[in-house]
Amino acid sequence: MRGKLRYGMVGGASGSFIGDVHRKGAEFDRQAVLVAGCFSRSYERTLATGEELELDPERLYRDHNEMAEKEAAREDGIDYVIIASPNSAHYAAAKAFLEQGIHVVCDKPMTVTVEEAEELAELAAKKGLLFCVTYCYSQCPAVKQAQLMVKNGDIGDIKVVVAEYPMGWLVGPVEHEGTDEAPWRMNPKHAGISNCVGDIGTHVEHTVSYITGLEIEELCARLDNFGGDNRPLDTNAHVLVKYKNGAVGNYWCSQVAVGHDNPLTVRIYGTKGSLAWCQEDPNYLQVAKVDEPTQTMRRGNPYFYPEAAQMTRLAAGHSEGYYEMFANTYRKFNSALLKLKEGRELTPEDLDFPDVKAGLQGVKFIHRCVESSKQGSVWVKFD
Repeated sequence: MRGKLRYGMVGGASGSFIGDVHRKGAEFDRQAVLVAGCFSRSYERTLATGEELELDPERLYRDHNEMAEKEAAREDGIDYVIIASPNSAHYAAAKAFLEQGIHVVCDKPMTVTVEEAEELAELAAKKGLLFCVTYCYSQCPAVKQAQLMVKNGDIGDIKVVVAEYPMGWLVGPVEHEGTDEAPWRMNPKHAGISNCVGDIGTHVEHTVSYITGLEIEELCARLDNFGGDNRPLDTNAHVLVKYKNGAVGNYWCSQVAVGHDNPLTVRIYGTKGSLAWCQEDPNYLQVAKVDEPTQTMRRGNPYFYPEAAQMTRLAAGHSEGYYEMFANTYRKFNSALLKLKEGRELTPEDLDFPDVKAGLQGVKFIHRCVESSKQGSVWVKFD
């Protein structure tokens, strides 16, 4: 345990896809170890998961409040908690741990209301605690390269952004077919006011924001509830965006796009060139310059900027993907927390992970999209 962080988990019981991804990401670089958990609303399932993960039964808890209080009181208590539960449970769990002085990593969206997100942001700042929201795609080396190219003026001033995230898994009524995930995502009690925008549209918003640094001034959205019977939440969304610098954007996210699995794609068009990246082919960045042939930049090669190259884990030609993006997110967070525990001052580079402000921005994006759509797809101010 020397030199390692101790973490706990809320949600992510055995059989949970995202829970397993979080655990692998957190421990990828041997900086942290799981020691405690409240993995499910069912205490029996928490106990079973803890046994499977070889945890001390005394550190398996009935709810997040008990876990936060007892872990904070332990001399060897957790340094941070990972929250990997359904959306509606994020706020209460995050607040409980922040109030006990415990750092937080939370799955997206951070909360289901803007007010809750603002409260968590204020609480984390007041307590001086790190708070990461796992928008993992921004931690891909090619996405970092794109951000640095924009920052360094390689494609000029950005004028147009086109981004999409289509899936096809909800084209049929799978929420009635015994799946674990679809029922809660289509239930406002657990998912909040949006399904599609809340689940994958926020990835579009964050990835674009991370690469470009652009701030949304206003947006116009249409959300539709296609597929299944009497679905209460959106499964398809089109969003027009105006940025504060005068640029414009066009976002599309869908869970009823037959033939698509997970191709989050971002295209950035500037006055000197353009960039394009797709997460199903994450090791490559398409670059076009005015009056020059289009190039493919490949992760692992020396022409990547140093900050992007440092995120690469394998030699060029060996595929890196989803697990590595999570691992990069946790490496940044774990390294920052270890440095903080040593009493050293953190730099902006140390904090280059999606933070509580990014989480708040994602929640605002969800609510502005729903607000616009409900009013007949009118333009609404973002702030």
